[in-house]
Amino acid sequence: MSADKHLQSWQERFEMAEAMQPLLGKLYRNQGVEVVVYGKPLLNASTIEIIKAHRLVRRHVGEKLRLRESFPFVQALSKLAVKQCKVDIGKLAVNYWRDHTDVSEIESYMAKELADAIDHADDVASRDVVLYGFGRIGRLLARLLIERTGRSNKLRLRAIVLRGGKKGDLEKRASLLRRDSVHGPFNGSVEVDEENNAIIANGTYIQVIYANSPDEVDYTKYDINDALIVDNTGIWKDEAGLGLHLKSPGASKVLLTAPAKGAIKNIVYGVNEGDITPEDIIVSAASCTTNAITPVLKAVNDKYGIENGHVETIHSYTNDQNLIDNYHTADRRGRSAPLNMVITETGAAKAVAKALPALAGKLTGNAIRVPTPNVSMAIISMNLNAETSKDELNEYLKDTALQSPLQNQIDYTDSTEIVSSDLVGSRYAGVVDSQATIAEGKRAILYVWYDNEFGYSCQVVGVMQTMLGLTTLSLPA
Repeated sequence: MSADKHLQSWQERFEMAEAMQPLLGKLYRNQGVEVVVYGKPLLNASTIEIIKAHRLVRRHVGEKLRLRESFPFVQALSKLAVKQCKVDIGKLAVNYWRDHTDVSEIESYMAKELADAIDHADDVASRDVVLYGFGRIGRLLARLLIERTGRSNKLRLRAIVLRGGKKGDLEKRASLLRRDSVHGPFNGSVEVDEENNAIIANGTYIQVIYANSPDEVDYTKYDINDALIVDNTGIWKDEAGLGLHLKSPGASKVLLTAPAKGAIKNIVYGVNEGDITPEDIIVSAASCTTNAITPVLKAVNDKYGIENGHVETIHSYTNDQNLIDNYHTADRRGRSAPLNMVITETGAAKAVAKALPALAGKLTGNAIRVPTPNVSMAIISMNLNAETSKDELNEYLKDTALQSPLQNQIDYTDSTEIVSSDLVGSRYAGVVDSQATIAEGKRAILYVWYDNEFGYSCQVVGVMQTMLGLTTLSLPA
């Protein structure tokens, strides 16, 4: 191909991606239809991100999906009365072009494949959400909720609750939402309403409330009712402490973004969210590491059976560590986080059993905090009940990442060059690094990357939706 043809090809893809954007936006804002390409979301995606999502199809099916091949499916989708669902146009297009050579039957094909979502009754009411705490996870949850702003959005971020309230606090909180050293600038505009003590982000009006205890707030004063309170402070972890939220008028349910104590259900979205009942008013979304390893462990256990194993977490440092050596109640964590590898404990391996009882008592775990600000890795060493090989295990996990009910939790890479910074912003609970897999006989070792901030926050949103009965139909099945 000549240099001019390369440029012409790029121009064609770029223009096609630009033509997709308004259709994708209207589908979500007006009909609640979220479009993805083999799991990669196109909601609010740039032209380059749309092109890259199409390039990744080669990794799944062995050949690329051209934008000119998928664009007719977006057009056909925009003509259908499809509501409140997630549609993978990548899978629909690939399946269609395997048996067809022209566009004449695309609309009838789409109508058939998406029949379950056509004229789907949109009778589920929107629900109010309050973020109690506005740290690393709180701000990322805010970004995820704000990016879904629209008439059809069912999760409505209404308020954030903070301690403090000193002069200038509101602008500083807004600034932290605007700019992030790890995840980059906020995709949109953030304004401050000093008079009403609020932040307005992409049209989402977020009331800022100051309180020192969960039971001090009357949410109904702000027209917030029947709200889900997402506690991401990590201060209260048991039923007594988290139950304080429910004493505040306007609050109806509580979700903890950390492992819970006692009998509170620890939920890993994609694995055991079915355990949540309408009667559950306090739920935990477990930890980032538990979310990263449990889906992979479930997949392996379902096929091979796990006799026992050990999980070693290579974890980025967190806010509870010190920048320079200083007093800390925990062993070693007082030493400078940016300068040291720090051996510490993790309860993630044992916590797996709360979401996956089949592995109760079978796993041990430890952690090493390392001098990176985000993206961690779990090294999972297992003794299996059945024999396998590296190629067989990788092929199974690749298929799991593509076709199984865990496809939204597990991603898979066969890159020989990928490093931790490449996974910043990954929306998956965990990413299997196939090049590092070791398997022989009944022994296997897996290396699983995870964005311990953003990937975990995506999992939390899934638990939020389940708690509020806002599950989304995904097509094709």
